[in-house]
Order: sequence, then C-alpha cells, then structure tokens
Amino acid sequence: MAVGLPADVQERSERLGRGVRYALKVLCGQLEDNPLLGSPTGEPSMYVARIDGETFEDCPELNVQYAYGPPALAEGQVQILGVEAVQPVAVAPERELAGAPDPRLEEVAARQVTAAWQRVETWLREHAPVSFASLQEGASSEEIDSAERELGVKIPSDLKALWHLHRGVQSSSGAAFLPDNAKLMTIGEVIELHQYWGQVYDFGDGLWDHRWIPVCTLGEHSWSNGLYLDAGTGEVWSWDEFANRRVEFESLTTLLEEMADALEAPSPAGPDKPGVVDGALVWRAS
Repeated sequence: MAVGLPADVQERSERLGRGVRYALKVLCGQLEDNPLLGSPTGEPSMYVARIDGETFEDCPELNVQYAYGPPALAEGQVQILGVEAVQPVAVAPERELAGAPDPRLEEVAARQVTAAWQRVETWLREHAPVSFASLQEGASSEEIDSAERELGVKIPSDLKALWHLHRGVQSSSGAAFLPDNAKLMTIGEVIELHQYWGQVYDFGDGLWDHRWIPVCTLGEHSWSNGLYLDAGTGEVWSWDEFANRRVEFESLTTLLEEMADALEAPSPAGPDKPGVVDGALVWRAS
C-alpha cells in the first residue's frame, strides 16, 4: 500500500528544515505498515501522526495530518494532507513567489498555445465538423478578468490565450474531443467546479489548492475526473474523485502540441488513436 504525498505538501514541508524530506519518507514507510499509527482527529478518516524532531537532523517536531480510507479516500488508501511544526520555526521563502512572471515568457507561451490550437482547429474543421461545431466563441478580456477575480488566482497566459480563442465547448454531441475523450470546460464551469472542490476540501487540507484551475473533464457530463492547470508551475495534472493526482503534461502547450501531432500524423505506438464517428473526433486505445 503506497502512501500519497502530494508535491505541493512536500514542497511546503521542506521549507521547515532540510531533514523533513527524510523524516516524511520514514513516516510514509511506517504508515504503509500501519495506517492507524496516528491519532484520530475526530473527523472521519482523519489522523495526526507526530514526528520527533530529535530523531532527525535539521527537522523540527512535526504534526502530520493524513487521511486513511473511506469516506475521504478509497479503501486502503493513505494520503498526507499537511505538515506543521509543533513550535514556530523560521521557514525559507516559497520558490514560486520569488518574482513576478516574465512578460516576455508569458507572450511566448500565449503564442505557442495559439499556434498549437490553430492546428487542432484546422483538423477539426476538415475532418470532424460535429466536434468543430461544438466550439464556443472566444472570451473577452473583461470576461477573463472577471474569471480571475472569481477564482482568486492569476490565470496563466497560456490558458488566457486559449480562452481568447474559445471560452469552452457546448455540451453537445462531439464535444468531448480532447485526448482521453475529455471535454474542454466553459469558463463558467471552471469557476463552478473550482469553487465546489474548494468547499469539499477547504483549500487547506492538501487535497485541493486554489492555484489549481480545472480545464477539462473526462467525458461530457462527469466532474469526478479530469485535468487541471497548476497556476503555480504551469503543469497539467490529472485528478479523480479519490484525490489521486499526477502530472500528465509539463504545460498546456505540450498537451495541445501532442494532440495536434497525433491528429496530423497518428503513430501506431501512441497511447491513443484519433478517429471520427458521425463527424465527431473520438480517441481509442491503441
């Protein structure tokens, strides 16, 4: 049984001391053997384990919050939710806040997304007219600024560029045309789902972060699985209803470029093959 340790939780915890990484590794091994090692908090599935600071070099005494099993997680799963020092300690500054984004890099990212999407859109227009017809019009700068205020996070330039082209797709036949038959969410759906997950996980328990912007769902009507853009790193992650996450693409540009490549020159060795059914783009496992 593997113990989940989200990258953002690990990064924040390592600011407490250089020895925290190793201490958490040891604790994860102990939780694999005995997930009931910690003390129940009184909330369903929630526990707290104590790490003795004297056992590890450059590691303060820590309280580690984690979830085990239903209802928070699937049966047998363990997930680290947060790490706190028992006594206040001086922490290193967060790397992602070291400086403002470089406008030149943001401009390059926007151009790359636009170029990749135009390749996808050209293919849809020529080969999958039903999917092409599901595309909504582009969003205005005012609409995107409003979405940024609703989300409470700076929207990365590549996602802004995509929304300027199309604010999402209509819920209609052929709309789930992204790889894995995913559907590009509308801006309104993005805001609604972002707020929903924030209410479910409280933006502080390690299961969801306000910087994670959902962009697509797997299927036309399901919100339990999909992809989100990490506004802090630019990476595209997958998520599911059990709070499992992993990096799928290093950027939104990478996702769209790989999709365009697969459409223009399908590879037999690729994970999925594009096809057209009744005018709609669909993806099938190789």
